[in-house]
Amino acid sequence: MHPVETLEILFLLMLANGTPIVAAKLLGSRYSYPVDGNICFLDGARLLGHSKTVRGIVLAILAAAAGAELIGLGWRLGALVGSAAMAGDLFSSFIKRRLGMPPSSQALILDQVPEALFPLIVCRDWLSLTLADMAVAIAVFFIGELVLSRLLFALGLRDRPY
Repeated sequence: MHPVETLEILFLLMLANGTPIVAAKLLGSRYSYPVDGNICFLDGARLLGHSKTVRGIVLAILAAAAGAELIGLGWRLGALVGSAAMAGDLFSSFIKRRLGMPPSSQALILDQVPEALFPLIVCRDWLSLTLADMAVAIAVFFIGELVLSRLLFALGLRDRPY
């Protein structure tokens, strides 16, 4: 994979994962129906938590699709990246609830890796990714997400610096 392609996929990952945060800040509770429908799992805790909304998932997929189209990768790839990133995010939330962690709490690695790994796996053939490419992209995403999270906090778009 070329450096430009790596930057393109990282751009889509950041766009997909950042859109729900910005949407929550801009829209507040409007259109924020919880993905889990307020259902509790066998352990009595919410399946995913209140911060995972249909609005966030839909907007993340649309933003990634639009972003991919703008940079010449095609909206289908963008929608795939957005969908897989949100699947990774929901997976992380599910695991965090099972561990008894509150919604929006920080779980280093668990918060970053699935959100990057899932899209990279589903796009592996489409983008001819090697395991090395994927490892580099995950590492850069991990660091970038931590830095961007603090920037969004400083700009008032996040309630916490993580």
